[in-house]
Order: sequence, then C-alpha cells, then structure tokens
Amino acid sequence: MRILFSSTPQHGHLLPLLPLARAFRDRGDEVAVITSAGFGPLFDAERLTLLAVGPEIPVLLAEAARLAGVDDPTAPDPAVAAELFAGARIDLTAEEAVTAAREFRPDLVVAEATDYVGPLVAATLGVPYARLAFGPLIPAQFTDVFDAVAERRYKERGLTVPAPSWYLDPCPEILRAPDWAAPQGRLPLRPEAHRGPDTPSGTADATPTGDGSRPRVLLSFGTHFATPEALRPVIDALAGHADLVVTLGLTGAAADFGDGLDHVEFIAFTPLAEILDGIDVVVTHGGAGTTMGTLSRGVPLVVVPQGADQFLQAGAVAGSRTGVAVMPPAKAESVAEAVTEVLGNAEYRDNARRAAQQIGAMPSPGEVADQLAAAVG
Repeated sequence: MRILFSSTPQHGHLLPLLPLARAFRDRGDEVAVITSAGFGPLFDAERLTLLAVGPEIPVLLAEAARLAGVDDPTAPDPAVAAELFAGARIDLTAEEAVTAAREFRPDLVVAEATDYVGPLVAATLGVPYARLAFGPLIPAQFTDVFDAVAERRYKERGLTVPAPSWYLDPCPEILRAPDWAAPQGRLPLRPEAHRGPDTPSGTADATPTGDGSRPRVLLSFGTHFATPEALRPVIDALAGHADLVVTLGLTGAAADFGDGLDHVEFIAFTPLAEILDGIDVVVTHGGAGTTMGTLSRGVPLVVVPQGADQFLQAGAVAGSRTGVAVMPPAKAESVAEAVTEVLGNAEYRDNARRAAQQIGAMPSPGEVADQLAAAVG
C-alpha cells in the first residue's frame, strides 16, 4: 500500500505522526509525508520519504496575519490561527501538494488534526483519509472556525471539506471531558513519547528518583516557547525545590539563560522518551505531544499553557488530577507551588500511572496500521 501523511510544518504537529508512519513503513508499505523542506533531515533519519511542498512556518504565519489583518503574527489570535491552518497553508501549499500526491498515488491519506492540505489532496484524488488527533478532542467551537475558512478555499477548487473515514484517537479515558462523545469513525491509537529513530518503543513507567534525594524535575516548553524570558523565572523559583533538567528547544544555548545556573542541567533538543527516566514531575507548556508522551510513562505534570491547544491539555490534566494546571498570568512562584503540590500528593502520580495503564491497553500503532490497511483493502 501507499500511505501519504500530511502535516503543518511544526514539530508539535509532525512528531505525533511518526509512530503510525513507522508502523506502516515496517509493514513494508510505501510511506511519504507532505510538509515543508526544512524537515528533510528528520525524515531522512526515519527512512521516510519527504514530499517537500510549501513554505516554512514563518512565511505561513506572516501570510496568516496579513489575511487576518493583524500586525503581529506571533500574538495569540484565533483569526490568525484559522488563517494559518485553513487559509494561508492551503493558499501557499495546495497546488504543490496535489501535484506531488498525484505522482505518489496514495491509497490512504493520514492528516494531523489541524491539517487541511491532506484532506484537500484526498478529496481531489478521491481516496479515503484518516484524521490523526494529537490530544483530547478539540471542541467544535474551535474547529468550526477553521472549517469555515477552509470551506471557502475548497469551494474555489470545486471541493467540499471531506469528513474523515477514521478519527485516530490517542486520548485515554481518564483525560476525556465529561461531555465527551465518540467521534464518528473513532479508532483508539496508543500515543508514545517521541523517540529517536533507533530507540525502541515502549510504555513502561518511567522510574522516579525514589531514593530519598531531592526530586528531579524536567522543565520542557517544547520547540517554540522555550525562551529565557519564559523559563528563567521558573528556574529560579524551582531552584530550592528540586534538581532541574531544562530543555533548550531547537536553537537555544545554556548561555542564553544567564549566570548562576551551574546547578541546572541544560540539554539540547532530545526526544522526550530518552529523558523521562528518573524524572518525578514534568513542567511543560502543555503541548499535546509532551503531555501525552509524559503520561504514557506514568509521570505527573505541571502544565503552564502558553497558547493554542495547550489550554485543552491543561484542562484535561487538571480535571483528571494527573497534574496541576497553572493558568495565565502564571507567576513563577505559582509554578513552584504547583510542583510542591504534585510532589507531596501521591494521588497525582497514581493518576498518571492510571493514565499510563490505559494508554498501554490501547491498540499499538502497528495494530492500527494493520486495521487501516485491511479496511482500505
């Protein structure tokens, strides 16, 4: 079979696709990914074909801000988000994507939850598509806005936004909203903490320190939000509470964070699965990949959302008591207090382990790949 994945060109959107893409690859299927050229090294390492189409995210953001009539493309604005995912990306990517897809000839398209180029390709070529979520179900009040923007672009091309044949759901029961209803075509899919291409998959609990020493806290704000301005106050507030491991994002350096931090272990961008062992609590911005990956290993969280869907993850974590959410305006002292709360109350770790057990019982990416392949025929 020939499987085409499609994603917005951002790590937080692409990385959750990898387990299923690897599963199809390991079955012997032909697998390709539509996204921007900057991710070439990632897919080379994964032995997956990149169909490089469309501009990188800064260009898309600038165009989205122009379409929304907003001066600052980095400011949180629902109109900019809708134009980014469902407007600008279609405008600047769709034609190239359709051309590349025609040549690849997919039997199935798998698109991440906020990708509208993959469904457009599927509708144009007349092939089924699966939507792969990367966290809790996004409420209709948000997706309806995106759909409305996308519908205009599809209509210009004589198309309608197709309904997915399958909704691939990585969210365990413990994180679901009280009013949750199963989406049509739902297939559960076990999420994984992001791992390198040569690291075995697994959902075993991460091992906390547990030896009477100071607790060990991972501070990870992903690839976009890990700025010294956001992290240094939290580092200082946590200094007396725990030993700290701080991820630097894609381009940061320890020197960017100033002096007096010899007690902090800074690490460059590293797959989450390779740094969770020995961690007692993860303090994060609440990216879906970090949230789901952390809980897949039974580690509780403190979520400090910065934007986008991170507030959904924060609410799910707080509601399930797998951790604590610190909502904006978040003071560093409040984050430190939340860490102390999580460390001092076994309920959070017990619930995180319950989440890990539920995740471990979900169908693996390999099982889902087999199921989709059988359904497509």
